[in-house]
Amino acid sequence: MIVVTKWTGRTAAALQDALHETNEGFAELLGAAPRTVAGWHSNPNLVPRSEMQQALATIYERASEHVRLRFSLLSRPPEEPPQAQALRVAIAVVLRGDEVLLVCRRGDDSLSWQFPAGMCKPGAAVASVAVQETHAETGIHCSVREELGSRVHPKTGVLASYVLCDYLAGEATNRDAVENTDVTWVPLSALTRFIPTENIYPPILSALEAA
Repeated sequence: MIVVTKWTGRTAAALQDALHETNEGFAELLGAAPRTVAGWHSNPNLVPRSEMQQALATIYERASEHVRLRFSLLSRPPEEPPQAQALRVAIAVVLRGDEVLLVCRRGDDSLSWQFPAGMCKPGAAVASVAVQETHAETGIHCSVREELGSRVHPKTGVLASYVLCDYLAGEATNRDAVENTDVTWVPLSALTRFIPTENIYPPILSALEAA
């Protein structure tokens, strides 16, 4: 038998349902007003007064085994809905001297220059995904210098995580012709001609100024 140390509106309503009682019938058993019982349904976190606590405990203790079994099932806390995994994108800001690597991404009806990026599967490390996706998209091998932070991207709404990387080897080629139309190295001084300043994550600009 479940031991109830403190009755609440939720557990009182569960006992009523286990007894198959109406509000009026349950109120009569308790010596309470029907509106009191109705209040438990509308406010599950309400804690009844001490005399009502005793009345509920007495009814429960005198209930049959079948009623107590139904109560144990009905009084279980509701399960928390599974949390949706936020869609995360790893974005690589790859430096080679005074140049930065960009790809020209295909949109629904337009093209836009962006940093190489790829989706992160649940549990995947952002830095690893950034390095892997850069090579998959552009043929460039790079290493991570530092993680620059994350934000909800203002245009796409996904969680964007940015990684500053250093060029190691490789020739920049478009290895993902489905997603991209071009790959190129852009002088840092010309970056904002390709990507508007307001669209660039501020820590990227700070890191590039210090590079």
